[in-house]
Amino acid sequence: MIYTFGNKKYDFESRTFIMAIMNITPDSFSDGNKYYFRGNLNMDKILDDAIRMELEGADFIDVGGESTRPGSESIPLEAELERVIPVISKISKHIKIPVSIDTYKHEVADEALKAGAKIVNDISGFHFDDKMPKVVSKHKASCILMHIKGTPKDMQKDPHYDDVISEIKEYLKNGIEKAKSAGIEQIIIDPGIGFGKTFEHNIEIIKNLKEFKTLGYPVLIGTSRKSFISKIYESTPSERTEGTLVSNAMAVINGANILRVHDVLENKRAAITARKFK
Repeated sequence: MIYTFGNKKYDFESRTFIMAIMNITPDSFSDGNKYYFRGNLNMDKILDDAIRMELEGADFIDVGGESTRPGSESIPLEAELERVIPVISKISKHIKIPVSIDTYKHEVADEALKAGAKIVNDISGFHFDDKMPKVVSKHKASCILMHIKGTPKDMQKDPHYDDVISEIKEYLKNGIEKAKSAGIEQIIIDPGIGFGKTFEHNIEIIKNLKEFKTLGYPVLIGTSRKSFISKIYESTPSERTEGTLVSNAMAVINGANILRVHDVLENKRAAITARKFK
């Protein structure tokens, strides 16, 4: 399962790949306001972090300009563009690994791909914006299709499934068909830990990741610092490193190809170790 991103070729069966999170937001659940100084983007810190992430072993950097934490509101298009486009333009000139744009708006995706991004990471799996597949295809870019039940604002209000695994698979299949119909060749899927799921749903997803592998695409998993970990042991986001490492190790053992994380080096080492137990 070899994918090409610019001049990078990744064989997703050869090892576990790491996607580093770079939130250019004032209000993300874990690291909001990290890249702002006196209300302005701190481009020096952003670039320093991007270079450090690459040196620590990141294979991708995922840049997002809108918080999608539970209960969050959508932000205006102009605000999202102002946050992410300067960042993608800057870091893509200084790092060798591909940059991903975390957005569900086709206008943001279009400008981000022009600025140097190679991947669109859509939390809606092409379900929120009908124009997104054509934009991704136009740029010959890749996509990450995630499952979400509802919207970030309401997704955690008593989510219910009759069969969580099969329902997520059907949702992802629909997104895959949209991508294929638009001519997109490189597709990655993400079952969406924490996006319209209870604690029990999240655990079931991680235990049954092999079910998603049957769709025939690389599987990305994102447990990093998420609130379901606090149901295992009481913790704030910054205290969930251990829970993240263990849940990601289990995901690797169960078939995850890519881990989306805040802490690159620690998760890289955990993934290398976990593969020895597959």
